[in-house]
Amino acid sequence: MIIVGLMSGTSADGVDVAVCAVRGQPGQLRADIISGATYPYSRDLRERILHSCDPRQSHAPAIANLHVELAGVFADCVLRQLELARLAADSVDLIASHGQTIWHNALPTGEVCASLQIGEAAVIAERTGITTISNFRARDIAAGGQGAPLASYVDWLLLRHPNRWRAIQNIGGMGNVTFLPPSSDSDSPPIAFDTGPGNALLDMAVAQLTDGAQTYDRDGKLAEQGRLNEEWLDELLAHPYYQRGYPKTTGRETFGSAAAREIVQAALARGLDAKDIIATLTALTASNIADAYQRFAPAPIAEVILGGGGRRNPVMVRMLRQLLHPARVMTHEDIGMDSDFKEALVFAVLAHETWHGRGGTLPALTGAKQASLLGQITPGDNYADLLRRTWWS
Repeated sequence: MIIVGLMSGTSADGVDVAVCAVRGQPGQLRADIISGATYPYSRDLRERILHSCDPRQSHAPAIANLHVELAGVFADCVLRQLELARLAADSVDLIASHGQTIWHNALPTGEVCASLQIGEAAVIAERTGITTISNFRARDIAAGGQGAPLASYVDWLLLRHPNRWRAIQNIGGMGNVTFLPPSSDSDSPPIAFDTGPGNALLDMAVAQLTDGAQTYDRDGKLAEQGRLNEEWLDELLAHPYYQRGYPKTTGRETFGSAAAREIVQAALARGLDAKDIIATLTALTASNIADAYQRFAPAPIAEVILGGGGRRNPVMVRMLRQLLHPARVMTHEDIGMDSDFKEALVFAVLAHETWHGRGGTLPALTGAKQASLLGQITPGDNYADLLRRTWWS
């Protein structure tokens, strides 16, 4: 099947579009990226998304309008990418849209009671004519799971090493990990959870400290010039989230703009300058990842595969290599996958499995009572033909 995967992450900086070819079934499933691109959000749109994630600024009319507006942006991006790939819309079977997360409500007990992703699938299907699968997290949450990290099931399907334990570590707005047993190990289950803030706190601190002149620490230049404050880092690592057992997930409701403001103010009160703050927050991400491995990895990890924007921060990657030694730290490119569009590929694979009536996760990954069929199907103009070709033939 030809499936277009759409992903807009916690950083809310744009939408990744990947045109994918997916075939087979678990055990023999194959997935390839035909073409991909990232379409950045305008500054105004990004600010409105981030405001809608902040309970002090968000309100229902703005979220409702964004729900429709973002879907239009998603649809336009799909059509632009198909044009670049020289593919007609009627040659695409499905669109898989993750949507933009506005709220992921994890209770103090660790249970997730709701997770809201916006980007109305009806608008996407109407504008493109392509059947769209969306709202992937809701069913897993209804079954008692965290609704995340959903990428972990696709990691399980595609990225196990024949005889080594691997950690698939994403560093987006939040960080998440999948500990994968080797394919030769038929007894050990995979483990997955959010490690904590990835780039979110760091990016928001950079924006605050530069008065908006920078939105992230490009190439780790600010962190490189700063000095790590060990005492403050230890206090940051005492946050209750890190101590909690898995399965667990988090988001901007815990590590968002309010937390970033408080953290920056506390650091300035200590006398730290901007570069020291960025250096320490960079170390916070690397350290919470390493701490999670020490606490929860079920076996020595031989290989760590990095994805997400954090892999482009050489200071963070250097810290990870030191903290995770002797594990080999690599990127998805080292194993033949495009890091930039891996998450968009994930949702293309999940849509493929949903369309074929197969579950899209494992209870061991999200804590759900059972594996669930994920997502909601919104028919496009191709719906009847797709049914005939894939189900009735």
